[in-house]
Amino acid sequence: MTTIRNNWTRTEIETIYNLPILDLIFQSASVHRTYHDAQEVQVCTLLSVKTGGCPEDCSYCPQAARYHTDVKVQKLMEVDEVINAAQNAKDSGSTRFCMGAAWREVRDNKDFDKVLEMVKGVNNMGMEVCCTLGMLTEEQAQKLHNAGLYAYNHNLDTSEEHYDKIITTRTYDDRLDTLNNVRKAKISVCSGGIIGMGESHLDRIGMLHTLSNLEGHPESVPVNALVPVEGTPLENQPRVSIWDMIRMIATARIIMPKTMVRLSAGRIKMSIEEQALCFLAGANSIFAGDKLLTTPNPEVDTDKEMFQILNLKPRKSFKDSEQPSIKFEQIPL
Repeated sequence: MTTIRNNWTRTEIETIYNLPILDLIFQSASVHRTYHDAQEVQVCTLLSVKTGGCPEDCSYCPQAARYHTDVKVQKLMEVDEVINAAQNAKDSGSTRFCMGAAWREVRDNKDFDKVLEMVKGVNNMGMEVCCTLGMLTEEQAQKLHNAGLYAYNHNLDTSEEHYDKIITTRTYDDRLDTLNNVRKAKISVCSGGIIGMGESHLDRIGMLHTLSNLEGHPESVPVNALVPVEGTPLENQPRVSIWDMIRMIATARIIMPKTMVRLSAGRIKMSIEEQALCFLAGANSIFAGDKLLTTPNPEVDTDKEMFQILNLKPRKSFKDSEQPSIKFEQIPL
């Protein structure tokens, strides 16, 4: 049985990552079955509550203001619109609802107050509520926790060594500081990355090394395959091999056994058979809905068909953890 460790070396992770692919899948599947119900996959929904106009220069992102993409800038949604979207997601089988805003960082203003109301409303519905809003301070993280936030997503994206080739408007330490602030506020940490951005296999191993050596493993690690978008610097990147996705998922599962490993962006190009291999290797979450923020995603009916074929069952909210116990009165804005 794999023990929970926070002192993995890069060499150890590299050895696991480079195992013959069938041996790697066998080992990761064995670990997965030790810590998780292998037939259970959590269905999550990700909604862009504020789209485009971001001042950052993330090379993969169509929401950066400096790139000429088809993304139209939209102001922050109204609270009731978001609550309705969350209810529709819940009715379609999602148990986790994530709200993303194209901000560099959270600012203490009326928009943040509105997001806090969104968090309260979704928490009241009995869903795991997650946000991805950019960098935030310890005090802002505490406000989100007090509003009932269950999880905060802030991806590392890639290795520390490759980071400045993808993003120059913030540092790797900025990312880690935000994760630390989230952890201090006792919010569940969601942090992973994207492969297919011109990084080496050693960069992928480096990112996994950083995640697995945090003081506590992230409760959630999304593994994204780049979806190249016209107008961004990475628009001509080739599609990531399914075997590369499987290596990332399987290695993450072995070195972070209890973590939810989320098969995230890039599923639109994957067959059911390819996704099945990802589940076998240890992925136990997907994002449902026709969009992931601004990039295409399989339709809900397609995912329902896949669940039937593979005999998968949706994971319930707050399994193995507790929902924030406070129920909030919605404050009219």
